[in-house]
Amino acid sequence: MGSNLELNDTLLITAEQGFPTDLLKRDDHVKKPVRFEDIANRTFKFCEKDGARIFHLDPVRVYLVENVDGKWIFWGKAFVLSQAIEKKLEKDGSWKIGNWVTSGTFKITDLFEPDYQEAFSRRECPPGKSYF
Repeated sequence: MGSNLELNDTLLITAEQGFPTDLLKRDDHVKKPVRFEDIANRTFKFCEKDGARIFHLDPVRVYLVENVDGKWIFWGKAFVLSQAIEKKLEKDGSWKIGNWVTSGTFKITDLFEPDYQEAFSRRECPPGKSYF
């Protein structure tokens, strides 16, 4: 018997999991690109990422990817500053063996320009997962 643990180089999160949609919206980014300086040095939280995961830690980058209804948009690069793996409890407080969630904090270190963002997403997404 063993444990399943996933090593990730991509932080794929939804708005509900902590993607900063208040600052990063694709349509707005195309019209007027977000300047990296406007988001630099901010710390963001992510939560309840399904599964027990270990993300590469600062100073090794992870890709920051927004999950929009199952479709991926690569936004840039980030450093994971902290992470925690916890049991995912059911509404009644019970725990199903093997049911874990990962949460943590991250800092954006590079922001892709809109054209590069689209090209990178088309190239790097698993088949059928690109937002574009």
